[in-house]
Amino acid sequence: MSPQTTVLSNGVRVVYDHMPHLETVSVGLWVDVGARHETLAENGISHLLEHMAFKGTKRRTAKDIAEEIESVGGHLNAYTSRDNTSYYARVLKDDLPLGIDILSDIVRNSVFDENELLKEKEVIVQEIGQAEDTPDDVVFERFQETAFPNQPIGRSILGTVDRVRSFCVDDLNSFQAHHYGSQAIVVAVAGNFEERALIAMLEDALGGLKTSNLKSVEPARYVGGFHATEKNLEQSHITLGFPSLSFNDPNYYALQVYSTILGGGMSSRLFQEVRENRGLAYSIYSFVAPHSDTGIFGIYAGTGPDQSKLLFPVVADEMKKMTHLVTEKEVERAKTQLKAGLLMSLESTSSRIEQMGRQMLIYNRPLEVGEMIKRVEAIDKTSVENVAVQTLEGAKTVAMVGKNTPHGDIEALFKA
Repeated sequence: MSPQTTVLSNGVRVVYDHMPHLETVSVGLWVDVGARHETLAENGISHLLEHMAFKGTKRRTAKDIAEEIESVGGHLNAYTSRDNTSYYARVLKDDLPLGIDILSDIVRNSVFDENELLKEKEVIVQEIGQAEDTPDDVVFERFQETAFPNQPIGRSILGTVDRVRSFCVDDLNSFQAHHYGSQAIVVAVAGNFEERALIAMLEDALGGLKTSNLKSVEPARYVGGFHATEKNLEQSHITLGFPSLSFNDPNYYALQVYSTILGGGMSSRLFQEVRENRGLAYSIYSFVAPHSDTGIFGIYAGTGPDQSKLLFPVVADEMKKMTHLVTEKEVERAKTQLKAGLLMSLESTSSRIEQMGRQMLIYNRPLEVGEMIKRVEAIDKTSVENVAVQTLEGAKTVAMVGKNTPHGDIEALFKA
């Protein structure tokens, strides 16, 4: 069955995929607000608000929330990204009413108790500290800041210690009132459920949610540059990035094929050349990080300090080869990998709601799997090489964490 959509009486969008052969169901609420929607003074508040949703409502304590979902063997969690915030649950099919009730309760009725807020702010301070102690987290934070300096999309999702500690209950209530309106919310459901009962439950749980005056996000301005954090580590952690494509770009699927060929697995060019043939890194891969209005294509590598200076010329050489030496066999293999990933994601209700929820926020409709596969199938050698050329034309972003980080002319290495 293809995913279906409906709209509740107050404008909340619903997308659902009936999978009757399963014994479980996943349900998630996606809110169209994340770190990109914050002012500088608000940086970190989306993430704090997500945490506080679990700390008690008008009907449940934090312990009640945990015990009720776990007493039926269910799973409840949430995350904040730069673009949106998600709250989701997975339960047995008969427990869907409970899953919906808890999710709607924590999103609509959180009380933001002052004492709980004080404790949770310190929890996030610890989370920030843990991230700063994890070099592969640090390098991606510095990477984002360097690519998009002095703008919301470049700031940390977690915020800073000082800002997190400065937030009060009124700040949370105000931010939620401005951003958690009905028109900003998408509900995604996948698994075994009865359609009419599902819509009735959602209408009862969320139909009273009011609209709000949503703020538009600041358009992204890619800049790029170089950042090095000296740390006495056994490995140097390196990210290399290029301005790239948004979700809406017609060449988005060609970019996915390009990334898969270059650094998408053990058969990829970077893995084979950097790790297998030269032994320059334990971990190396490429990634695509798209948004609604921009994107980054990047490469991550973890390597020894002495090997890091040798890594960039090899990566540059492989990327330049991709502009004119892509083979039909590589394209077909990458397309098969992408199609297999899409089809395998259908077997997980959690993956399915993630896919449908994000698609509704980006395109305002779910994409049919057949449609996505057709777009992948349309990619050929020429379209991949064109994306490779376009990628190299942009300014570079380099972030490094480790010791003896090189400061050579990296831009020159990538010139044709």
